[in-house]
Amino acid sequence: MPIIVNLDVMMAKRKMSLNELSEKVGLTLSNLSILKTGKAKAIRFSTLEAICEALDCQPADILEFVQDTK
Repeated sequence: MPIIVNLDVMMAKRKMSLNELSEKVGLTLSNLSILKTGKAKAIRFSTLEAICEALDCQPADILEFVQDTK
């Protein structure tokens, strides 16, 4: 998949645990874990907004498009 999720990078930069982010955003640990590992097929804008607010970042800090080189 050409979309890379850098949620773990931003969490490390902000020194925030998955538990803490889960509480601030209002998502379950399992749903955040699915997103963090890149296994999610979609994300709601409201969820992305809450994560960006909690981590004080922009969507581009979390999501990255990597061009396929084929």
